[in-house]
Amino acid sequence: MHRTRLDAIVVGAGMAGASVAAELSKRLRVVLIERESQPGVHSTGRSAASFIPSYKADIDALRILTKVSEFFFREPPVGFTDFPLLKPRGLLTLLREASGESSEPSRKRLNDLLGGGIEFLDAHEVTKKLPAISDEWAGGAWWEKNVHDIDVHGLHHGYFRMLKANGGVVCHDSDAHPQRSGGLWEVCVEQHEYSAPLIVNAAGAWADEFAERAGVAPVGLQPKRRTAVLVKPPAESTTEDWPLVLAHDESFYLKPEAGLLLVSPADEHPTGPCDARPEELDIAIACDRACRALKGLNIQRVDHAWAGLRTFVGDGLPVIGLDDEAPGFFWCVGQGGHGIQIAPAVAQLSASIILDDAVPIKLEELGFHADWVSPARLRKESRI
Repeated sequence: MHRTRLDAIVVGAGMAGASVAAELSKRLRVVLIERESQPGVHSTGRSAASFIPSYKADIDALRILTKVSEFFFREPPVGFTDFPLLKPRGLLTLLREASGESSEPSRKRLNDLLGGGIEFLDAHEVTKKLPAISDEWAGGAWWEKNVHDIDVHGLHHGYFRMLKANGGVVCHDSDAHPQRSGGLWEVCVEQHEYSAPLIVNAAGAWADEFAERAGVAPVGLQPKRRTAVLVKPPAESTTEDWPLVLAHDESFYLKPEAGLLLVSPADEHPTGPCDARPEELDIAIACDRACRALKGLNIQRVDHAWAGLRTFVGDGLPVIGLDDEAPGFFWCVGQGGHGIQIAPAVAQLSASIILDDAVPIKLEELGFHADWVSPARLRKESRI
């Protein structure tokens, strides 16, 4: 068996693992290990691919990680990508019963947190943005201009490009079984053994299972299934310039997607780690809510349907940091619905913790505290 000593082993080649491995490869010798034949086939490849600054902006950690990631999206490193990572889209949040004065305190609070950017539109202005809006959903809405489509493939590929340019190794079709020996983590991949003082658990929905395999206590991850469908838009509708549309009660969202409409009932079904598949009921609910929201939408067939997993811990925050009970074991999991949106900042933060550097300057300037996302907070709760 061939043996290679490295500085870090990263397990899971979705967006979290690829981005952390790439950041570490600037200064460390890194191997990135992926169980599937292709990286990003689960949550990364099934993301709605939207950058939404207001999404859970009342949570300080998520708002700041989003803001710092925006700097990266707008100005990625030279050679990272050949195309822009962001495409303007805008977000129209339909208020319906929450229209008018009843929604103003929430809008003001978000604008205070974000420094502005969310305006109220009356029914006439909403119809200009979304001509096919139904009578049921007609009324006031919030308009957030600084919402974009994210080029998920471009972002993911850019991190692989960075990793490989820095000499990083990538292994596919490899189910990692870690062992701790002599102060090092060891992982065998076919006839090759990699060892390093650090192992990064970026295994997504499977991260607790991976930790237990390594003899490390789980952090209590809960994957939740979310469904999406692609359908033809209303007849004679030009949808390419439509915004992302979200119901204020989060009962559905929809957006243009390659000449079709992507629709989701925004479901969150607790499940185990798995290759998620959509259920017929959730597909039917997605279609029904879209038809009720848009005039002229007559769904004869669903062109494509899929489901993905969004993984959370109890407080809804990511888990990023070294395990205080397992030397050299680093968690980068639990990003929930923010995984793509905050990936650049999470990768920079992870590298700074691993390398024992100061918190990245942009995070520090915005008041970020690494203990907000540390696994130590969960270990402390479990002891109470």
